[in-house]
Amino acid sequence: MMMNYLNGDRVHSCPELMEVISKVGFLPLLDSGIPGFSAEDMVDYDCRYVILPDGGWDWPLWKWKGPIVTEGGFVYGKFFAGKAGFVSREWWPDLCNYRRAVHPAPEEGSVEEAILMTLQEQGSLITRELRKACGFTGPKMRSRFDAYITRLQMACRIVTEDFVYPLDKHQREYGWGWSLLTTPEQLLGREACACERTPKESLKRMTTHLKNILPAVEEGRIRKIIK
Repeated sequence: MMMNYLNGDRVHSCPELMEVISKVGFLPLLDSGIPGFSAEDMVDYDCRYVILPDGGWDWPLWKWKGPIVTEGGFVYGKFFAGKAGFVSREWWPDLCNYRRAVHPAPEEGSVEEAILMTLQEQGSLITRELRKACGFTGPKMRSRFDAYITRLQMACRIVTEDFVYPLDKHQREYGWGWSLLTTPEQLLGREACACERTPKESLKRMTTHLKNILPAVEEGRIRKIIK
């Protein structure tokens, strides 16, 4: 499985995790349904979520997300069956190529189109700002809006540019943070979203690649990750 690919070593730092993502191309952040195939499974136990004696918490893996995106240049979003994870620049064109064929561009006048147009005009917005800009301000609107965002991320039309954290009175970051959303064209450039292969060829290429990394996993389970 995945740990065999890494020779049994666990990840202890953000740079080490970046190296892994570069090698595997696709890596869910948390449980993917395939044992060992997630950043959470691969990091050392000291890097996982822990509740501190004072009631606070520490989670190094969670804090690495920002540097992985901003310094490592990896793409982050809800790309794996609606769950968040990372994609390398090398493999992004194929994932984008296939997903956009499966999920066509939003229809004119749709909520999805309004969301994309707002991001294109503003450049990037945290989720709550984007929700307000699109008029989703009423009761129970948050979950409805989040569902649209997830679908657009699965279609490779929205990605996370960075993470924004509130500051306490001592100007220290705290909390879970907010995703700063943008379009991949604005973050990576249009050329990074172009692919010379057909969507079918991209799917085959991604499946073959992951099958080589996860030889014991059935192809059907692998395809669920990238479909």
